[in-house]
Amino acid sequence: MIPPNTTPAVARAIEAALELACRQGASEVQAEHVLLCLLSEEEGRAAVLLAAAGLSATAVRAKLEEYASPTASAAADVPPSLSAGVQRILDRARALAGEFSADRLIASDHMVLALVQMEDALRSRLEDLGLRVAQLEAEIGSSAPPLPLDEPLSLAEPTEEIDTARILDASANRAREALRVVEDYCRFSLDDAFLSGRLKQLRHDLAEALALLPPGWLLEGRDTLADLGTSITTAREQERYSLAAVVRANWKRLQEAFRSLEEYGKLHSPRLGRALEKLRYRTYTLERAIFLGSSARERLAGAQLHLLVTGSLCKASLDWTIQEAAAGGASIIQLREKDLSDRELLERARRVRIWTAKAGVLFIVNDRPDIARLAEADGVHVGQEELTVKDARRIVGPNALVGVSTHSVAQARQAVLDGASYIGVGPVFPSATKVFSELPGEELVRQVTAETSIPAFAIGGVNLETIERAIAAGARRVAVSQAICQADDPRAVAARLTATLCASANSSKNPR
Repeated sequence: MIPPNTTPAVARAIEAALELACRQGASEVQAEHVLLCLLSEEEGRAAVLLAAAGLSATAVRAKLEEYASPTASAAADVPPSLSAGVQRILDRARALAGEFSADRLIASDHMVLALVQMEDALRSRLEDLGLRVAQLEAEIGSSAPPLPLDEPLSLAEPTEEIDTARILDASANRAREALRVVEDYCRFSLDDAFLSGRLKQLRHDLAEALALLPPGWLLEGRDTLADLGTSITTAREQERYSLAAVVRANWKRLQEAFRSLEEYGKLHSPRLGRALEKLRYRTYTLERAIFLGSSARERLAGAQLHLLVTGSLCKASLDWTIQEAAAGGASIIQLREKDLSDRELLERARRVRIWTAKAGVLFIVNDRPDIARLAEADGVHVGQEELTVKDARRIVGPNALVGVSTHSVAQARQAVLDGASYIGVGPVFPSATKVFSELPGEELVRQVTAETSIPAFAIGGVNLETIERAIAAGARRVAVSQAICQADDPRAVAARLTATLCASANSSKNPR
């Protein structure tokens, strides 16, 4: 019943409080019982503290004896226990002892202050008798000032500290190594400046988080020669069949290392744990961007010409235009219809699905993931004001293509992190089919294609006259509409555009 880590005076007071409650027939010890017994010694520490705070111990005892008068004529049959309120007071006293006492023992000072702080009714009665609470707090705070320390005091066992340091050191090494492996892939295989930059920043932020640890602490704990893990291996650890397999294995190693860093980092400080937690969440976003981007690059590897069709804007029939464009080299057909009812749009989308399947090209629906799903299209394309990539993918499913229109570098970066399959970049040139308030132009194409490896289609006014300029700005894929839909010979125009793009890709060190 007597809590551990108490001074003899506090232990005697709690024992006396239990006896007092028993004599009174009370089932539980209340705060008033404890304070009354703390004040039983005339020159005790509790009486001295209250006197310094403006309170007479005699007056307090008289008031408490009046309150804690017997409630039964005989002692209780069952020994009393400490009430929930007294338990909370002891918890508070224990916290105060940790704050103000070097030996962390709960003393009379801590009990008196905890009683006043935790029991509103008791504090009010004492204030009526003249208690100055601020003076009491100041008296206790000044009685045992904490020692000024350059570093936080750690009471952990030395062996536990070394073990923690070894775990953090090994996990930090794994995380740094895995980050470098993935960064090399993005840098040298994908030639993706954006993802490489994000991974480099993650490495630097990891170093900054680990700087919260004492200097040299991780190295002091390192003992590679005695590490059992260096001799434990599996056959699969030596098997790597592709660049993607290397990246996947190291990405999982990275996330596992971050989790271990976070959990054991909390032993050092909550701040370190929170910092590492944020870094771990960032790895999930980058993982999606890298692997969804890789999947899209594979599916769209040969897709250079993206045709946007609207039935009313085609010079000939829609089905013939699609058939001829596909024969000329168009790899993606996007249906963009703004003026049809939902039923009419779905009916047309289903027909386009049949025509594109017969032609062996991909089919994308503009703006409407619901129609794309019902028509069994290959994907959907959304703008900046339409549904997000996340919401669109919830409708079309995880395997569908989701394209995004981007009009700035920031929007292109966000599309990559959101998990877009490809992006439209523009408008590059003035267009007869759509009016734009701003024209980012060729400079945007230059910036985006230099930064990201995600399939990017230059869009807006691209035709036989402007395609060379788009290519000169860095475009390796284009999206067109009027140039083919209004042509007398859609196949010939598509073939010329495709040939120009292919020639550029063949001469480029980095065909995207």
